[in-house]
Amino acid sequence: MANPVIYCDFDGTITESDNIIAIMKKFAPPEWEAIKDQILSQQISIRQGVGRLFSLLPIDRREEITKYAIENAKIRAGFKEFVEFTREAGIPLYIVSGGIDFFVHPILSEYHPFTGIYCNESDFSDKKIRILWPNECDSLCNNDCGCCKPSIIRKLNHQNSFKIVIGDSVTDLEAAKHADFVLARDLLQEKCQEWGINHHGFKTFFDCIEEIKKRIEVGELTC
Repeated sequence: MANPVIYCDFDGTITESDNIIAIMKKFAPPEWEAIKDQILSQQISIRQGVGRLFSLLPIDRREEITKYAIENAKIRAGFKEFVEFTREAGIPLYIVSGGIDFFVHPILSEYHPFTGIYCNESDFSDKKIRILWPNECDSLCNNDCGCCKPSIIRKLNHQNSFKIVIGDSVTDLEAAKHADFVLARDLLQEKCQEWGINHHGFKTFFDCIEEIKKRIEVGELTC
């Protein structure tokens, strides 16, 4: 038996859709789509791609973009209950996101506290939005992740814990390889099946609660 620890993605996982994509659809010029396709096909790194996407946006639309991102975000069903479940069970819950601070923190504010929140940061001091990378890859990763989830997992150093990763997309692929169990959607679920990673699909966070409870009940996990 081991104590669980959870590393949960934000965009497309906690929220029903990807907030960066929503921002680009609303505010970016047409060339954003080619950059997005390059990221998803892994022709360019996530760090390169996200940096280029936000460099398309002028800072004089900061308030408009921020307001839209916060108001447009729809939280996946069961997330509030999931946070309460982890808190009551004493399970550490880390939000590990390739999203940007100016929308991640406001959207999550009503669900605090979390054990930790890791995301990218923003700089509005120039003519275009610049993304900062406080959670870059460590010496064991050369994928230029931007917000490097495996590096964060290594830094937190939960060596004797049962690591649960929750996610959906390209930013979660490397983190899934470091997990004992993955709760997955969309691309991440496809890749977990392809790679033979221990996982279960989910649609809502009620599904996540159920899957973790099952493992506690059979004694696989202890809280």
